[in-house]
Amino acid sequence: MNIVVTGGAGFVGSAIAVSLKLNHPAYCITCVDNLRRRGSEMNLEKLAAHGIKFQHGDIRHQGDFPDEHFDVLLECSAEPSVLAGYNSPPNYAIDTNLGGTVNCLNECRKRMAHMIFISTSRVYPIRLLSNAGIVNVGKRFMFSDSQAQAGISAFGVSERLPIVGFGPRSIYGTTKAASEMLCEEYASAYGLPITINRCGVLTGPGQLARADQGVFAFWMLCHVLRRPLKYIGFDGLGYQSRDLLHIEDLARLVSLQICNPDKWNLCTFNVGGGPENTLSLFETSELCRAITGHSLDIFPCKEDRPMDIPCYYSDNRNILAYENAWKPSKTADETLQETFDWMWPIRATLERVLFSR
Repeated sequence: MNIVVTGGAGFVGSAIAVSLKLNHPAYCITCVDNLRRRGSEMNLEKLAAHGIKFQHGDIRHQGDFPDEHFDVLLECSAEPSVLAGYNSPPNYAIDTNLGGTVNCLNECRKRMAHMIFISTSRVYPIRLLSNAGIVNVGKRFMFSDSQAQAGISAFGVSERLPIVGFGPRSIYGTTKAASEMLCEEYASAYGLPITINRCGVLTGPGQLARADQGVFAFWMLCHVLRRPLKYIGFDGLGYQSRDLLHIEDLARLVSLQICNPDKWNLCTFNVGGGPENTLSLFETSELCRAITGHSLDIFPCKEDRPMDIPCYYSDNRNILAYENAWKPSKTADETLQETFDWMWPIRATLERVLFSR
């Protein structure tokens, strides 16, 4: 089995590549990455230690893909910030997230390789999520039982929620939604085997997070380093909530999909931690404080961020029914503890890499 992982030096790509190699030593895995994201070079030693090839390349350029045959392409590359393109030109996000997907599809078409596309919950329109019925559960926003829009319920957001026709979803989300549509077109036009995982917040040890992407790891890192934080928007209470999925749980799912491509062909599933692994920022602060022993003054900022939403968590019922060998195994508490255990010994390095100018 020959596998190419794009974005392979990033958190998601490198973690899944290592997990696959540990569980399937005979797999030949090549990670491709342009190393643009700060800190991604830290993963190269880990890849080499597990016998995973690395090729410096940019999916925006067709000639940067491996020349040899491969059976599976795992598409993990992205400019993943929901704020991408709002304070700077959108070109990189569009060229990478959409143009790069086209190049990946064309490379798969040459080889009739199975493409597993890591998509995002951000494909759903902001208006549908912002107008959903919300209730306070303790210090957390959750979806209510009563909803006017099909596809949202107390179980979370399901695949029934429309991704087009209801307004914007951020530049990042739009590039991923357009990429999903192209995946469907290539599958129909060329018989290309394609699987789409529409993920919530992916996190866990190894994530070099930022304020606008990877919120749970970022929150833990700021507690580890005693750096200031803010509750932005929604009255500055910190009640906005997201579900989190440990990266190892996604890796287990990808392994199942690689081993049985016929079963997973033309499948699109919402994949996340679900309501039982959902935390608000306020609750995340409490957990980080308990784990690190560091108490931070977190300041309220009532001004909403562009494209922010009060609540999102995945309705996993469809994928759980489709594949009874998979479900999230790591709790939110375990995931944050493991993240801390990874960060603490290298905290000085993380501060230098992520915060020094």
